[in-house]
Amino acid sequence: MEKAEIIVSTSPHIKSRETVPRIMLSVIITLLPAVAFSVYLFGIYVLFMYLVSIATCLVSEYIVVKLRKRPFTLNDFSAVVTGILLVMVLPPKFPMYGVVIGAFIAIVVGKQIFGGIGYNIFNPALIGRAFLAAAYPVHITSWIAPRIGSISAVTGATPLAAMKFSGVETSLKALFLGTVGGSVGETSALLLLIGSIYLFIKRYIKWQIPVSIFVTVFVLGEIFHLINPVKYPGPIFHLLSGGLMIGALYMATDMVTSPLTGKGCVIFGAGIGFLVVIIRLFGGLPEGVMYSILFMNAFVPLINRVTRPRIFGTEAAHAK
Repeated sequence: MEKAEIIVSTSPHIKSRETVPRIMLSVIITLLPAVAFSVYLFGIYVLFMYLVSIATCLVSEYIVVKLRKRPFTLNDFSAVVTGILLVMVLPPKFPMYGVVIGAFIAIVVGKQIFGGIGYNIFNPALIGRAFLAAAYPVHITSWIAPRIGSISAVTGATPLAAMKFSGVETSLKALFLGTVGGSVGETSALLLLIGSIYLFIKRYIKWQIPVSIFVTVFVLGEIFHLINPVKYPGPIFHLLSGGLMIGALYMATDMVTSPLTGKGCVIFGAGIGFLVVIIRLFGGLPEGVMYSILFMNAFVPLINRVTRPRIFGTEAAHAK
């Protein structure tokens, strides 16, 4: 009789054709419309910001991986994604040395210090942006008017700042198309939504997160708008302005730093949406997406623990 071979291995036993490089490359491709529009909207300097940020992320990751004597990881494109997202949440004329520092912090502190891809608990691009916000508060709030846009954009202020500090509300059409001042790649809600459709179809991002963010922001925004329509903008304004779209679609949905269960994703997204509205309306800053996502990233381990499905057979054991 022929000997039967038994293969003993650790999970996962069911493998998918999807790989990290394939997923990351898909994210990069879906971001290209918003990236191209940002270069057109704010000028060639933005293109150099992207190139410098990506190069710094790649070099930083290569150096750290070599020092840690880990396998080569640059071919998974995750550092490229971090470099692109970091620039997309920076002002269009942010100093180039700041871009280099932010990219370095994003990779080394936000990613590699935790062990590399799959181990970081915070979104690396937002860690880099948070550091730059603390280190360069003037540069991080210095805006320029886009090449095309509404009259309110000529001042160079973002729609959120104009509404919070001056009571000037930008038209919803300009917010949807992206012809307004703001961070490099967060202005066009239309292009970000178009790009994310493919990620939804391929199930690379959990739909519960952006949907729960949008629903929470809409409901809370509408409540406060009904209370005082002069002081507080409507819910659609909240959805289309600032970094809500890029945060909800591309940063909060990060596979590593978001919950594993569907129920957990709803809790996670609702928490982000709640914090965004509270910071925007009652905080000292006009925007709160970055801090909301980072704050909820810290609760992901707890959310996973609370919402994990019942282990098979546990109820029977307790019953005995």
